[in-house]
Amino acid sequence: MTPIWTPGPAAAAQAGITRFAEQAGRRAGLDLSAYDDLHAWSVRDLDQFWRAVADFYELGLGDGPALADDRMPGASWFPGAQVNYAALALRRGSDPGHAGGTAVIAVAEDGATATLTWAQLRAQTGAFAATLRGLGVRRGDRVAGYLPNITAALVAFLASASVGAVWSACAQDYSATGAAARLAQLGPVVLVAADGYQWNGRVLDRRAEVTALEGLLPSLRATVHVPNLGLEAPAAAAGGLRTLTWAEALRAAAPLEPEPLPFDAPLWVLFSSGTTGRPKGIVHGHGGIVIEHCKQLGLHLGLEAGAPLFWYTSTNWVMWNIAASSLLLGAPVVLYDGSPSYPDPLRLWRIAAGYGAAALGVSPGYLAASAKAGLRPGADLDLSRLRTLGVTGAPLTAAAYHWVHDAAGPDLQVASTSGGTDVASGFAGGTPVTPVWAGEISGPMLGVALESWDENGHRQGPGQVGELVITRPMPSMPLYFWDDQDGQRYRDAYFTPWPGVWRHGDWVELTSRAGVIISGRSDATLNRQGVRLGSAEIYTAIETVPAVADSLVIGAELGDGAYWLVLFVVLGEGASLSTELTETIAARIRAHASPRHVPDDIIAVPALPHTRTGKRLEVPVKRIIQGRPLASVAGSDAIDDPAALAQFTAYAGGPRRLHQGE
Repeated sequence: MTPIWTPGPAAAAQAGITRFAEQAGRRAGLDLSAYDDLHAWSVRDLDQFWRAVADFYELGLGDGPALADDRMPGASWFPGAQVNYAALALRRGSDPGHAGGTAVIAVAEDGATATLTWAQLRAQTGAFAATLRGLGVRRGDRVAGYLPNITAALVAFLASASVGAVWSACAQDYSATGAAARLAQLGPVVLVAADGYQWNGRVLDRRAEVTALEGLLPSLRATVHVPNLGLEAPAAAAGGLRTLTWAEALRAAAPLEPEPLPFDAPLWVLFSSGTTGRPKGIVHGHGGIVIEHCKQLGLHLGLEAGAPLFWYTSTNWVMWNIAASSLLLGAPVVLYDGSPSYPDPLRLWRIAAGYGAAALGVSPGYLAASAKAGLRPGADLDLSRLRTLGVTGAPLTAAAYHWVHDAAGPDLQVASTSGGTDVASGFAGGTPVTPVWAGEISGPMLGVALESWDENGHRQGPGQVGELVITRPMPSMPLYFWDDQDGQRYRDAYFTPWPGVWRHGDWVELTSRAGVIISGRSDATLNRQGVRLGSAEIYTAIETVPAVADSLVIGAELGDGAYWLVLFVVLGEGASLSTELTETIAARIRAHASPRHVPDDIIAVPALPHTRTGKRLEVPVKRIIQGRPLASVAGSDAIDDPAALAQFTAYAGGPRRLHQGE
C-alpha cells in the first residue's frame, strides 16, 4: 500500500513547518527535521514548543515561561503576557507595505462580491469599536451577533475583541427562540443583526425574528441593524432600546486602539450543538486561540501571508472562528453567504478557483455530494493555486480521498482534521510535509498528546481501537463553561472517568505509520456480543452503494440483554428497498466492516436528521429507540429537520414494535 499523496521536495522545503522545525531545532539543540521527532518533542517539552510557536509568529508574548502550570483543567499559560486577538489579526492594516492588499473577499449567493483591504478592515473595526465604547461596552461585556457569514460579522467580532468584550454569534437559520436559548445565557448588551440572508435562490427576510430576539434578550442596550439584503431596518423596539444602522455604527473615523489583555482574557463563547440538552457555553481565551490557530493554520494547513483561505461554514460553527484566524497569518479570508450547492454542486469549487484560494475547507458530505453528482472540478476549473483541501465535521472515507485524487487532481492534498468546538482547534490533521494515506488522518497535531486508551485507562498499541484521550494540556482548552461557577459541568464533560486526562468521546485508532483513524462517537458504539465497532466503518462499507443517499446506524441496548442493530437509509431518486438491495447492503457490511455487525433490520426512511453542521444524530436517535421522550433528547433548533428526528418515535422499543406492525 502506498500513500495517495506525497509532498514534493521543493514545496516541503519551503513550507512554514519546515522553517519552524529548523528554528526550533537550533534553539533546542535537536534535529527536528522529521515530523515524528518534531511531534514527540512538542508534547515532551510543551513549554519550549509553545514558546517557539509564539516567537516564530512574532506574537509578542514576552520572555517568561510558556507553561507555568500543566494541570488539566487549570493550566497556566504565558503568565504576565498581554495580548489582543484583534491587534494581531489587523497588524498588517497599519503596515504601509501591506495595508493595500486584500484582506476579505465576501461572496453572496447571487454572485455579488465585495472586498476589503487590510487598511479598510482595520478602519471599519476601529470605527465599530468606537461605537461600542460609545454604547458603554467595556471589557468583559458581551456582544452578540445574529448574522450570516458576511463582512459585518467579521468586523463586529474584531471590534468586540479589540475593546475586550466577549463575542458570541448565531446564524440566522436559527429561530429567535433557538438563538435566545444560546445568547440569552450571556446577557449581551449589544446585538448586531442582519435583515436576512440568501439560501437556495430564496431571499429570507429575518426582520421579524430580529424583533422577537430583541424581546428575548432583556439585557440589551442597543441593536445594530445590518442591511445584508438591503431591506429597511425594523421599527424601533419598545422599552427604549437604542437602534443604529450599520452605516451609523461605522461613521466614526476612529483609530483602532486594542485593549491590552491578559493571556486568558475571554475572547468568545461557542455553544455545543444542544442535541443532548441545554447548549453549553464554551469560553476560550485571546492568547490560547491566537497561538493555537497560528499553529493549526500556519504549520498544519500550510497557510501563508497573501494566500486566501476559503472554508465553507456558518457563523455558529467553530470553523467560522478558525477561518477568521487566517488574518493572524496575513492570509485573506473568503466569506460565502449561501447554499453550497446553488445553483449547482460545483459552487464551492467554483468560488475557490475564482478567488485563487490556497486552501478550501468543506465537509465530508459535500465531497460525497460532489462525487455522486459526477463532478470533475480539476478538469472543469483552474485549481492551480489550490494546494490543500481541508475536511472536517465527520470521519472521511477512503473512497473520498480517491475521488479527490481522480476528480480534483493528484497534487491536491487532502488534510482531514479531527478536533472540535471544545478546543476550537484540531487534535489530528495533516501537514505540508507528511504523506496522506487514504482513509487516515496523517497524524496527531503538534503539541497534542493524543493517545488511545481502553476502558481501564491502559494505552492501546497501533491497530487497537480505544477512547481518544489527551494527556497534556493545550492552550485553547476552554477557560470554563459559561454559568458553571464551581467548574463541575466542565470537569464532568471531559475529565471523567480519568481526572486530569481529557476524554473526548471519539473512538480512535493509531496506525503503525502514526496515522489516526476516527471511527465514530464512543457513546454511539456498536457493541454486539462484546465486539465493538465504530459507526464510521458501517458508513464506509456502504458508501459506494449507488442507491443509498444517506444512512444512520444505531446499536441500541433495550434491556433484558436485548440488542437491536438497525440501519436506516435514505434512498436515491427512483430506488426502492428491494430484497436485492437489502442483500447488497448486508453483503458490503459483511465483507468490508464486520460479519458480526450486519444489521438486524434495514429500514428506508424519507429523511435523516443532522446537526446544523451536518453531523449524524446517532445518540439522540438511539435514546428515542430506547424509550426516551423526543423533547428530552434534542432541542428542535439544534437540528436541521425536526420532523426527521420525530419519525423515530415509531421505533421506540425496538424491533418488537416494528415486527408487530405497531
